[in-house]
Amino acid sequence: MDKKKNDTRDAKMFYSITEVAQMLDIPASTLRYWEKELPSINPRKSKGGTRKYTAEDIQELRIIYRLVKQEGHTIEGTKKHLQRSRRPEMKKQDALERLCAIREELAGIVEELEKIISRDK
Repeated sequence: MDKKKNDTRDAKMFYSITEVAQMLDIPASTLRYWEKELPSINPRKSKGGTRKYTAEDIQELRIIYRLVKQEGHTIEGTKKHLQRSRRPEMKKQDALERLCAIREELAGIVEELEKIISRDK
């Protein structure tokens, strides 16, 4: 997940299922499945049934993504994990996102420094 796809702060109010699937780099069908299996995912729906995800929904989905895709939890295990530790998971996810942003910023600084050093040689 790159930074541009990752940053939902100060963006739009609602995101379509297609946009969210692209942010997480997963199929929309996976989002629909998670929504069916995990009660914590509950996007608003228009009269026509179109899902509208908020930044909070996306934050929850990032936690689920990490638990399922990166840490290898089952859906049932993820459900139990979220019931036990909702607040710590939110803090952990926030910290991970901030660390990723810092890593990208540091990589940019290193790249700029390397350009300066190679230019001065």
